[in-house]
Amino acid sequence: MASPAAPSSASPLHRLSTFKSSSITTPTSTTAPPSTTTTSASPLDAFARDPILSAFLSPSFSSTSFSSAALSSGSPASTAEKLHQAIRLLENQLRSEVLSRHTDLLNQLSSLNHAEHALSTVRSAISSLQSSVRLVRSELSDPYKSIKSKTVQLSNLHRTTELLQHTIRALRLSKKLRDLLAASEADREKLDLTKAAQLHCEIITMCKEYELTGIDVIDEELFWVNEVGEKLRNEAMKVLEGGMEGLNQAQVGTGLQVFYNMGELKGTVEHLVNKYKNMGVKSVSVALDMKAISGGGGAGFGPGGIRGSGTPQIGGGVKARDGLWQRIGTCMDQLHSIVVAVWHLQRVLSKKRDPFTHVLLLDEVIQEGDPMLTDRVWEALVKAFASQMKSAFTASSFVKEIFTMGYPKLLSMIENLLERISRDTDVKGVLPAISSEGKDQIAAAIEIFQTSFLALCLSRLSDLVNTVFPVSSRGSVPSKEQISRIISRIQEEIEAVQMDGRLTLLVLREIGKVLILLAQRAEYQISTGPEARQISDPATSAQLKNFALCQHLQEIYTRISLMISGLPTLAADVLSPSIGTIYGVACDSVTSLFQAMVDRLESCILQIHDQNFGVLGMDAAMDNNASPYMEELQKCILHFRKEFLSRLLPSSANATTAGTETICTRLVRSMASRVLIFFIRHASLVRPLSESGKLRLARDMAELELAVGQNLFPVEQLGAPYRALRAFRPLIFLETSQLGASPLLQDLPPSVILHHLYSRGPDELQSPLQRNKLTYLQYSLWLDSQGEDQIWKGFKATLDDYAVKVRARGDKEFSPVYPLMLQLGSSLTEKPHASQKR
Repeated sequence: MASPAAPSSASPLHRLSTFKSSSITTPTSTTAPPSTTTTSASPLDAFARDPILSAFLSPSFSSTSFSSAALSSGSPASTAEKLHQAIRLLENQLRSEVLSRHTDLLNQLSSLNHAEHALSTVRSAISSLQSSVRLVRSELSDPYKSIKSKTVQLSNLHRTTELLQHTIRALRLSKKLRDLLAASEADREKLDLTKAAQLHCEIITMCKEYELTGIDVIDEELFWVNEVGEKLRNEAMKVLEGGMEGLNQAQVGTGLQVFYNMGELKGTVEHLVNKYKNMGVKSVSVALDMKAISGGGGAGFGPGGIRGSGTPQIGGGVKARDGLWQRIGTCMDQLHSIVVAVWHLQRVLSKKRDPFTHVLLLDEVIQEGDPMLTDRVWEALVKAFASQMKSAFTASSFVKEIFTMGYPKLLSMIENLLERISRDTDVKGVLPAISSEGKDQIAAAIEIFQTSFLALCLSRLSDLVNTVFPVSSRGSVPSKEQISRIISRIQEEIEAVQMDGRLTLLVLREIGKVLILLAQRAEYQISTGPEARQISDPATSAQLKNFALCQHLQEIYTRISLMISGLPTLAADVLSPSIGTIYGVACDSVTSLFQAMVDRLESCILQIHDQNFGVLGMDAAMDNNASPYMEELQKCILHFRKEFLSRLLPSSANATTAGTETICTRLVRSMASRVLIFFIRHASLVRPLSESGKLRLARDMAELELAVGQNLFPVEQLGAPYRALRAFRPLIFLETSQLGASPLLQDLPPSVILHHLYSRGPDELQSPLQRNKLTYLQYSLWLDSQGEDQIWKGFKATLDDYAVKVRARGDKEFSPVYPLMLQLGSSLTEKPHASQKR
């Protein structure tokens, strides 16, 4: 059995299927047998329905797979036979198709013959065209080659001409440069560096731009030009650096113009800035080099330097300290010179323009948004300084101690550096060398020593306070010498830093902490029991201790207030709360005693109401003795003066005349004022008051004035209370009709006048005290808590009650004091009274 042919991309049967539709629709030839129509459409349809032949219609037909399946089916002979039948059927079908299209096939064959004839004609034409092209090519090739050769020659001639022109120009420029140098040497005149630099730049630029290197004469000249260029750079750099060091704008401008003409301005400025920056960093490193400082005797310390541990050798501490400060001073001078030099360079750059292009030289060096030259240098210097300071603080206890204890000196050197730089760079229209932020940066670099210095200051003062006021001993009172030592130490701390305002504020804050500590310790020592408040017996030990503490705190308050009086207001405000605390504790030490004395004197004055001032008769008028209550009041004042005030105010008269009021003089002044005011109040409440009673009351006032003035406080200096006392004495002798127009009313509180008028009225005109059924003490306490307007309301209520009673009786006339009280009360309470002003 013959095996089927190997499949191609599509099987023959599959390709045959493409003729299926055409074979069905095409009309059958008349010569074809009638059975062809029925059989022409049947083979492929039959193949498609046959399970074996349908595989040949599949695009993925594989002969190998089909053969393997036929052999393994068990009936390969029948399959082969079936395939032969199918082949025969297909051959018959093909024969029928050829016969049915015989005419068309013959027509196609005739068309092919015509095409072959046409192709032979075209082929001969192409051959003729090719021979013509070869003829033309042979005629044009020689002229083309000639033109091409001439073009190359022309180009070479043109380039050679340009090279010769540029070479000649370069040689002429070189000759100008030679002549310029020769003229300066022959005439011994100063070389025009800017013009020489301009010629040099033009020569170098021309040689690079037109590629003149390689020409012997040019190469020879370039060698010489480059040598001249180095000389020009050296000379220009000397002029530039000399101008920067001498702050000579003309020299700096000349040097910058030379490098601008040579096209090297930006690089030169960068080089200079880096050079000065490195000089500054090196200066800082040398001044604070821990290796040099700790290497015994090296770097200026001489014999007896500092050991490797960071502590000076025996006998070498002073030399080491002086040497370190000398290094810092030298460093500050170098930093000043460097910053000012760079600023001067920047200043000239910001002003100078190229005379030909009018380009500002600063724009060639610094682009928009870049930091200024001085900012770059200062930033590097501050960074190096901060790093070295931090290293010195941690690496050497000796250097740490020197800079901590001598921080004011270190800060002064920094401030002096900044001040010198600001002064030397203060030019109108030019940016300063250092901004305010830059100044803060270098101040922050030594902040680590500032913190240590302030801590040391606080520690020194706190230790002194702890020594004077030990926590373990409550009963001990420091001596005057100890208090003076504290004050002197505080003064030394302030004087050590008073040259610097900011540091003064910081030190004052630490002093404020110490004063708070001192106030707390003193407050802990104050006695507050009944023994400290007793006033009937001689001064106790507890009271004497309180007196001493009060005087010590008063001394501290007075002297420190005097210290800060010369300082700016801001500095004084820093310490004001602390010395206020000192003042408060000093007051607390004796306030309870003074309050007890005031209470005792008030109780004596209240006994005025136990006396009968309404008695009539000459005996009472002629009695020159003081009232019993006044005698007791005088005894109390004398006792207080002898036992207490003499200890608290050993020189009160001198202090008063000198105009310096102490805590105790203020308390005594307040007590004296209170006694006078309290007496006037209750003297105005005396009712009834006869003519002889007025004389007796006036005598008591004179005794009171004498007792207060001699034993408490000069009454002339008490102001309004004393004027009120002097006014009340003649007032009580005036007729009621004279009171309304009396100038004495100006020195008396309205309540005192109105109270006194009750004593001149009828009994049915009750005072607020009588109307409300209060004791004299209760009524006095109420008066202390009320203002004049509220007190007048109480008066008005009693006057209204009196008017109701009079009208109820049918009387048409009031007591003369009634309208006077209404008039005085309303007028005196409408505006602040003169007696209330001090």
